[in-house]
Amino acid sequence: MGESLPDRHTVVLALAQSHAMSRDIAVPTSREQLWGLLAEAAEIEHHLMCCYLYAAFSLKERLDEDLSEHELAAVQRWRQEILGVAIEEMGHLATVCNILSAVGAPAHLAHQNFPVAPGYHPAGVVVKLTPFNPQTLEHFIYLERPEDSTLTDGAGFEPARDYQRDSRMDRLMSVATDYATVGELYQSISLGLACLVEALGAKQVFIGDPAHQLSAEVARLPGLRVVQCLKTAQIAITAIVEQGESAAAAQEASHYQRFLAIQREYQALSAARPGFRPARMSAHNPVMRRPPTPEGKLWVTLEPAASLMDLGNALYNHSLRCLSLAYGGVDAGTQRVLVQASIDLMHVLTPVATCLGTLAASPALPEATAGISFATLRDAAALLPGVASLDLLIERLEEMRMRCGELVPQHADIEPLLQATCAGVGHTITRLSRARDSAAAQGTTSGVVPSASPAVTPPIAVAASVSTTAPSEPSAPSAPSAPSAPGAIPIPIELGNGVQRIPGPKVDMIYNGQRCIHARHCVLGLPGVFKANVEGPWIDPGACSVEELVTVAHMCPSGAIGYRRHDGGAEEAAPPVNLVQLRENGPLGLRAEMVLDGEAIGMRAVLCRCGASKHKPYCDGSHNEIQFQATGEPPTLASEPLAQRGGVLQIDAEINGPLSVTGNLEICCGTGRTINRVTTTRLCRCGGSANKPYCDGTHRKIGFRS
Repeated sequence: MGESLPDRHTVVLALAQSHAMSRDIAVPTSREQLWGLLAEAAEIEHHLMCCYLYAAFSLKERLDEDLSEHELAAVQRWRQEILGVAIEEMGHLATVCNILSAVGAPAHLAHQNFPVAPGYHPAGVVVKLTPFNPQTLEHFIYLERPEDSTLTDGAGFEPARDYQRDSRMDRLMSVATDYATVGELYQSISLGLACLVEALGAKQVFIGDPAHQLSAEVARLPGLRVVQCLKTAQIAITAIVEQGESAAAAQEASHYQRFLAIQREYQALSAARPGFRPARMSAHNPVMRRPPTPEGKLWVTLEPAASLMDLGNALYNHSLRCLSLAYGGVDAGTQRVLVQASIDLMHVLTPVATCLGTLAASPALPEATAGISFATLRDAAALLPGVASLDLLIERLEEMRMRCGELVPQHADIEPLLQATCAGVGHTITRLSRARDSAAAQGTTSGVVPSASPAVTPPIAVAASVSTTAPSEPSAPSAPSAPSAPGAIPIPIELGNGVQRIPGPKVDMIYNGQRCIHARHCVLGLPGVFKANVEGPWIDPGACSVEELVTVAHMCPSGAIGYRRHDGGAEEAAPPVNLVQLRENGPLGLRAEMVLDGEAIGMRAVLCRCGASKHKPYCDGSHNEIQFQATGEPPTLASEPLAQRGGVLQIDAEINGPLSVTGNLEICCGTGRTINRVTTTRLCRCGGSANKPYCDGTHRKIGFRS
């Protein structure tokens, strides 16, 4: 017979006590105790992320804020560096949630309101929102310090009171243990996992469904990995600690080393000009509501700061809600949509939170500006997976979009920001609506959103008869127009958004000037139809045969030239093989049945990868102006032939990020050699990746804006 539960608990307790005595740290003796420590680790990572974001948002952005060009360049670097650290903290949080899921608990994305009350963390871990300054920077270095460090905390971050937390791990209820550093907390977790595995067996400890975790492929967060056993859990924990605390000179990318580098540069600039102030006077611990304990907090009451703070906090909490649902057991395709929606909302939040640092906060402290408070919701639990959950997410976003519209007439000074926020929220609504409609059209009744696998063609209406975007035009073939005067070129009919229909006797031409890259296949192939260097109408569809027109239209790489037949002939068909071709020092040329950000855009497109286009995501030739350098002949990667080579290609232009592509796709060089075959990838469009054509995260470091 196997061991009884009491016998197993005795073994775990003995092992934990042995480890605790040898290491002088607390070691959990049960799954409940382990869950408690993991939940605290999740909140530590979450709290640090918010503190780093708040400091980054407080940094100045312009020369007219008393900065020289040299100083502004440094401040911009610091902002990107701190935002990069914050993103890695989000990766740590996601990793901890993966470990929680692996051992049978739900993801923990809740956090405490700021400032975090004494007792919630050890006395030496003070967590509050403060703008960027020497003391805040010292505090960040202190929080990320290695275990053997003798550093002291920044001034103003002294514990409100000294206390000790109960470290007894033999209780049934989880307890809050003390730890000197975050690394020590992770040591306790790692030893607790090892003890439980030794006593209960790995199969019994790691009972969670991997579908309730986020993979690196889905979430694209630095260092994220799925946890399935003790080894993978300990690898993940080691990566978190090394990325945060490493003092080794070789680990320049650790948070500790990166904050030290910022501190050195800050001190040098301050020595050169004692009046150097890189940040705005953002409030310490701003709050939305009248605080019952006002010490150390600032209640933001002035408009428009109060309303903008409310909007920013709503965006942040909704980002968390999308992420929570991604952990809820939905399929990988839906996870990808939810995670990207969460990331999109963080991009939308960033300018809102930054603007708050320029707005007066309260008459009680006239010199202070406002800031985002990351206020938490009581009902922060994850929604249940299913189509209805997507409806609820969309409903909430619609409320935010409406609020932006309501605020515009009241606050003209921030109208551009509100309009941009409204557009960003609308982008996320489109993303989630597409996932919801896809599930509904496939007749989902199980309550779990179906996979957006490339092998399944999403039921998104792609007007096969239209080879370029025509927003206001019906999809049915148009009737022939009345004949023009002999020799006259037909007058274009405006369809909106720069798109024109040019009527012809058997086929109408569709021209999208905003997508034209002047490849000149039209004017060179059929100069009698496409008349270069003329004023006014320049396309005459009746000047050649239908077959000639169709042939030249198919040669147009950008999709700027399309057609609609009304002679009964076949419209443009989807290509049998989806291709993206890399242009030497130029853009990405795609041929596939494409859906870009939820909109069917036809079979041909040329997308920017230099980062400079004024019509992103489309190419406008700016790569020539900036002398963009990128090979069109990267090395071939080993890849297996795709089971299917065509089908709908979903392209999401991530806000301030890469092109996220889902679907069957063959990546080819300019001469036709196949470089790679993928069903999901992220293609660089900032121009800075060292691994082109793929994204390597450089867009974050260089502050790419789309």
